[in-house]
Amino acid sequence: MVIAKDNEAVGGVPPYWEEAKLELMKRDRIMNKLIPQFGDLHLRGHHDPFTTLARSVVGQQVTAKVADVAWKKLLDISPKCTPAQIIKAGAEQLSACGLSKRKTEYILDLADHFKNKRVHTAQWDQMDDEAVIAELVQIRGIGRWTAEMFLIFNLLRPNVLPLDDPGLIQGISQNYFSGEPVSRSDAREVSANWEPYRTVATWYLWRSLDPVAVE
Repeated sequence: MVIAKDNEAVGGVPPYWEEAKLELMKRDRIMNKLIPQFGDLHLRGHHDPFTTLARSVVGQQVTAKVADVAWKKLLDISPKCTPAQIIKAGAEQLSACGLSKRKTEYILDLADHFKNKRVHTAQWDQMDDEAVIAELVQIRGIGRWTAEMFLIFNLLRPNVLPLDDPGLIQGISQNYFSGEPVSRSDAREVSANWEPYRTVATWYLWRSLDPVAVE
């Protein structure tokens, strides 16, 4: 879940969080045991859409350590990580940060979308989850998983179920199926009990695998 790390965090508790905890504990015996283990920890959002998405592209298909090194080098050439700075830096400098040719193209395409207002960031708060996902996946290098992480960590949407996330699947396997393999169908069936707070349940399952709160 690299998207969730190293961005500037917005520290407030999501407005639905406390109600979601109570509902999940009431409905789901696993959540009733799991949630109290993490006290006052909660999802922390990240406020800048471009930085959040750029960081996610840098982190794709590499370890967190490799992603951290590349990200720090990128911030050296683009300290504010704005679309204009990224475009000005250009492909050669971005590649020198350790980014592959493809990731360099993705970052530049993302910057171009933002600079030329081909994404409607001001409207995302009013758009439903699938509409935001549909817009984001038009950008090269952003698939459904990245878009769903964006819904969770930037827009703080309460009911996202990222079925392509290995951490979610592993968390369901360990907590609900004694470590047995879990299909997407199994995951959907378990998650039906979490509506409309599937984001919150997912976050606690992540915590069950990695107790340190995502910052």
